[in-house]
Parts: sequence; C-alpha cells; structure tokens
Amino acid sequence: MLPPSGDQFRISAGGYEAVITESGGALRTLHHAGRALLDGFGEDEMSPGGRGQLLMPWPNRIRDGRYTFDGRELQLPLTEPKRHHASHGLARWVAWTPEEHTEASVSLQYRLMAQTGYPWAVDLHVLYDLSADGLTVTQTATNLSPAPAPYASGAHPYLSVGTGPVDAWELTLPAATRSVSDDTLIPVGREAVEGTPYDFRVARPLRDTVLNTGFTDLERDERGVATVTLRDPASGRALSLWVDEHHRWLQVYTADDVPATARRSIAIEPMTADANAFVSGEDLLTLAPAGHPGDEVSVSWGVRAVDEGA
Repeated sequence: MLPPSGDQFRISAGGYEAVITESGGALRTLHHAGRALLDGFGEDEMSPGGRGQLLMPWPNRIRDGRYTFDGRELQLPLTEPKRHHASHGLARWVAWTPEEHTEASVSLQYRLMAQTGYPWAVDLHVLYDLSADGLTVTQTATNLSPAPAPYASGAHPYLSVGTGPVDAWELTLPAATRSVSDDTLIPVGREAVEGTPYDFRVARPLRDTVLNTGFTDLERDERGVATVTLRDPASGRALSLWVDEHHRWLQVYTADDVPATARRSIAIEPMTADANAFVSGEDLLTLAPAGHPGDEVSVSWGVRAVDEGA
C-alpha cells in the first residue's frame, strides 16, 4: 500500500535525519540527535497546511489567479477558493522523480509542463543534503521554453523547539520591514517594524503576536546569508533557519486560523518574492528563454540545530 505522500526518501548524516516525500518533494521530518526540528506530518498523512512543501513556480498567493506577463493576460486555477486566489505554485501535490539517493542526500525533479495560466515548460529540481552543519536545500528551475518565463520560489517548513504553544519561544528575525496585507492576505503596502509588535530584530518571546506576515529588508552577513533563530528558554533548545541572497522575503505564520494546530509551531517560509509578485512584479524573477544566459536559477536555504545553552 502506498502512503498518501508516496515513496519516502530517508537520509542521515552528522547526527541529523530527514524524510523527503515523493509527493511535492516535501520535507516530511527533520531530526537532530533524536529531537524534532520540524512540526512535520506522519507517513500515513497528506501534508496539512503546506507542511514541508516546495512552492514553485511561485510562493504564497496570486490575487484571483490573474496576472499579465509579456503582454499576455493569464488565468490560473483558483486553488484557494475561500480567498479566491491561486496559492503556492503548481508542484506541491505532484509526484517528483528521484534522480540520486545517497545516505546523506536525495535529489528529485519534476518537469512542469506548459498549461493554462502558466504556458511555459520548466524543469524543477530540489537537492536535500545533510551534514554536521544541518540541512541544506537547493531549489533550481530551468526554462525549457522559447519565451521568457516568470518565476519565484519558496518552501513551507514549520519549525519547532518543543511541544508548544509558541508564546514563550524567543524569535530572532533580522527583518526591518513587513508587508501589510488586506483581509485576503494580499499585500497592499509595507511598514517599518521599528516600534511595532512585529520587531523581532532582537530576540524576544512571541507572546500573543499573531503572524501571517511577509518580512523583508533582511540583515545579512558577509556572505549574503540571513539567519532566523527560534529558542525555547525553558529547555534551552534552539534552531536556526538561514536563507541565501536570492531569498528576499520570509513569511512567518503562527497558524492561528487553524484550530487543530494553532500556535503549535511556527512556519518560517523562505521566499524569493512576496505574495502576489506575478501581479506586482516586485522581486519577480524572469527566466530567460531556453539556451540563453539566465534560463536557470538556483537558490538555497537550510535548517540547523543550535547547541543548548548557546
């Protein structure tokens, strides 16, 4: 009998263990020294709430699924009917094909065929790699079409440093600006976080802050890497999620609108562009026609455990 998420690809190295699924190329579990770093999902479950899924060729939402690119008006299927949006791309439920599976890594690919609303063929690829430094995820897109293609990417891990709720956990989020959204979660502006409940540039408890918010203007190190840290002061358990220079946005979500899992963990979603980028054009990537420079883009992010007491 096949699990709902298809074949399971187990990898381990450096004290870390992970399971990646055929369905959506999703990160189902991640452990370090036997402790869960993610609030994932069971082998007998479908991914609830986007857990661990890859968001390609766009993350988050496109208002009404409608956008214009290169002079063409296009309409995507509405995969979030409650809000009347196209949500989280076109690859989160499809079967990804394994390319190489070793003890410490697995690579999978999916050929996204031209279709209504997204008339470009694009090869999507993901590499999950474990080492003593944690998990590194590399997402790649290659345009196979003779015309330029719009593109953005993201991922949807829910981070955990205990059993929750998240209120007492300390979040360090090096972002100076947040996206302000309407009641359907489409951005309508930006706001500096200074002096607001959304300023987590210095570690502080989440308390009752409700988050389903995009953050940008990320502080980065000399390599262009931005790092988010989550810590439970009661146990000392902590972890970090890092993103490379291609990831200009982080969506932070406490799931308060999902009673079964509200505030049990916190999703920190790496995104190369904010919600509705196919409409706004902000931070949207354009893949060059096949065979031309710029027809491929690779982006990386990762998760690592932080030593207790550090």
